[in-house]
Amino acid sequence: MSDKPEKFIDENGLRLDGRQVDEMRPMKMELGVISRADGSCYLEWGKNKVMAAVYGPRELHPRRMQKADSVLIRYRYNMAAFSVEDRIRPGPNRRSIEISKVSREAFEPVVLTHLYPGAVIDVFAEVLQADAGTRTAAINAASMALADAGIPMKGLVAACAVGKVDGQLVLDLNKAEDNFGDADFPMTFTQDGEVSLVQMDGNFTQEEFKQAVEMCKEGCQKILGMQQEALRNKFAGELSTDEVDVELIEEDVVEAESDDVDEGAAEPEEVDEDVEESQDDVEDHSMIKADEPEFEEDEPEDEPESEEDEPEEETA
Repeated sequence: MSDKPEKFIDENGLRLDGRQVDEMRPMKMELGVISRADGSCYLEWGKNKVMAAVYGPRELHPRRMQKADSVLIRYRYNMAAFSVEDRIRPGPNRRSIEISKVSREAFEPVVLTHLYPGAVIDVFAEVLQADAGTRTAAINAASMALADAGIPMKGLVAACAVGKVDGQLVLDLNKAEDNFGDADFPMTFTQDGEVSLVQMDGNFTQEEFKQAVEMCKEGCQKILGMQQEALRNKFAGELSTDEVDVELIEEDVVEAESDDVDEGAAEPEEVDEDVEESQDDVEDHSMIKADEPEFEEDEPEDEPESEEDEPEEETA
């Protein structure tokens, strides 16, 4: 861990990494990075590198944990042992268990849990490289993984944090600001603008608290825009590929129809030839009949006399 810097904000209003007080670190998202998961996302936010994977909905075991009217969401946040400078002990600890709990609760208002009663949705967030703000980065990655898995939700979830250094509020803390700052205030907003997670470490005045909420809200709106853009890029690309396949299929159908028409056009000629041959046969047959001798018709036999000519029977 480095020593505490003398100043976090210089005379030009710039922070240690050259950002403005309301500027976030660059963010990169990639969907579908784990083939065996139902949904996955790889996120880079500054120097943070987070992998999120979603499995489910699937049957929950043991059955005693099943909910009769809703799906169970299990969220597991974990930091890899090599994610920080000083190697940490692998496995869950008090901090990871707490973050897993509050992160799961951040998704409960948006996931339509009533659609899968008795099932479970497992969300795994693995921090591969940590550089402050890992819980908010993991929530953003998990939100994208849920969307990639096709989990029915009311909307996406975005998370961001505001801190206080040198008596001034700053958005999206870096490592030095997180370690030596006066406050850390992570928040989570849904796509509808509702708050689903609030945590605070440090002290704010009433005015600073209001200002921090507005800064978090603006930051989350920017993140939501990037999330939507990443989803459009993935699914629009798949849609365009499907459209190309449909066009190729239509071209094959048109070519097949044109081939059938050509073959059908050749058939009448063959039919005409058959008709001509049959007509020749008829003419030959008629000529044969013309050469045959004609037979005289037999004279009709005498018709029986009518009833009037017949003698009447005598009555007794």
